[in-house]
Amino acid sequence: MTSLQQKVLDLKKQKNAVILAHNYQVAEIQEVADYVGDSLGLSYQAKAAKAETIVFCGVHFMAETAKIINPSKRVLIPDLNAGCSLADSCPAPDLAAYKAKNPDIYVVSYINCTAGVKALSDVICTSGNAERIVQRVPSDRQILFAPDQNLGEWVQQKTGRAMQLWKGNCYVHIEFTHASITKIREKYPDAPVVAHPECERAVRILADEVCSTEKMVTYCRDHSAKAFIIVTESGMLHRLRRELPGKEFIPGPTDRCACADCRYMKMITLEKLVHTLETGGPAIELDSQVQELARAPLERMLEWSRN
Repeated sequence: MTSLQQKVLDLKKQKNAVILAHNYQVAEIQEVADYVGDSLGLSYQAKAAKAETIVFCGVHFMAETAKIINPSKRVLIPDLNAGCSLADSCPAPDLAAYKAKNPDIYVVSYINCTAGVKALSDVICTSGNAERIVQRVPSDRQILFAPDQNLGEWVQQKTGRAMQLWKGNCYVHIEFTHASITKIREKYPDAPVVAHPECERAVRILADEVCSTEKMVTYCRDHSAKAFIIVTESGMLHRLRRELPGKEFIPGPTDRCACADCRYMKMITLEKLVHTLETGGPAIELDSQVQELARAPLERMLEWSRN
């Protein structure tokens, strides 16, 4: 525990704040967070938060989600510029135009999207519950799955449900290639490959398991193997090593390096977290109408995930 980490813990108590962190955050932040998890787990934690303030260590759409589902709380993010290439790939005006041309479409949106896109959606999903959510959509409805094309394609394969796919992607996950993962498998032939569904199909077909970051923890915990190749953003390796110290976790490489860092996730630093706790900002502010419209599809996701 560094002095800066201790300062975070002291400030958190003084400010009556809870710190929620995504699995892709740097190790120093994961170690001082009250909860570290994937988007689904973080959504439940945000909704249940009792503290006056939620400090969200993740990217912007995640902090927006917390504000939408727990509007009475003050929600802070250490850097407002921590965006998301996937969310950027689906601007709300573009989705609104698509819906105007296809008025009967049922919109299933991956949680990695802006509040404006959520407000235009029928239901939200995460990588951990996408299959289950799509299976709940009435069978007579045509679905648009936005904005991640690779996750949508994987869900189609799992459910057999035909969907229109928005052509968006995560710039980190599409850097993994068939060649780079084949090469690492040859080096570690006994290590199962565990990949996130945001990866392209050429990578997913090489994986022993395709799943959300949260399910990566349980898969590796329950599997008899001692070493695993992890094909997702680098922050996940710290959580796995911290919770499963008896096992080895090998970063899945790209064609360039074994350094799959999301530049947006890494914008959140311990120094910025301290500043946010000290100053009470920056805060998430949303248009009240957008916030209200976005709440219904998020609440529907949480309900469908429980049942």
